[in-house]
Amino acid sequence: MNNAKRKKILTRLQENTLKPITELNYTSHFELLIATLLSAQTTDISVNKITKKLYPIANTASSMLELGVDKIREHIRTIGLWRTKAKNIINLCRMLVEDYNGNIPNNREALESLPGVGRKTANLVLNTAFGFPTIAVDRHVFRVCNRTNFAVGPNVKAVENNLLKFVPKKLQIHCHYWFILHGRYTCLARKPKCFLCKIKDLCEFEKKMDL
Repeated sequence: MNNAKRKKILTRLQENTLKPITELNYTSHFELLIATLLSAQTTDISVNKITKKLYPIANTASSMLELGVDKIREHIRTIGLWRTKAKNIINLCRMLVEDYNGNIPNNREALESLPGVGRKTANLVLNTAFGFPTIAVDRHVFRVCNRTNFAVGPNVKAVENNLLKFVPKKLQIHCHYWFILHGRYTCLARKPKCFLCKIKDLCEFEKKMDL
């Protein structure tokens, strides 16, 4: 795909979603981090149902530690990997309290040192909480970028590197949300809604579905 076509795709996605934001509900950097950690292999809707009940009880690192791993498990057992996630939350909160005074660090190395926090989660927090031009590549971004030929890569790191190369820096703050929303509601994994797609004429996917 040439850069002229990429520019048109970004323009249309931007016009379709002028102020893209995460669909996870949060009111603080800590809540965003925990919600993002919980969202792995789980829908944002499922996470929001959990945090709606969890955050009024514990929404800081210290209060989450006081709640304890067993109570956290009770709250999150409806989502995938709940045992591992509960353990990671407790260990993460302990590190935040002991090493960062309960605050969320604003650099990649520190974020990725926290239990359960990988590159995607770190990128999302750096972008959404701190305004860094990082690009979080989840399954939706990975699928859309490869399917359209916008930024092809065999793994998420390769796609991220290509996005950073192809997307102007001023648009990097929002572009992953454009791709996430496009992949979540239009460019679906099994049956993409090509008949509704705003970038259909620009997309280089060979098996477009018109019905």
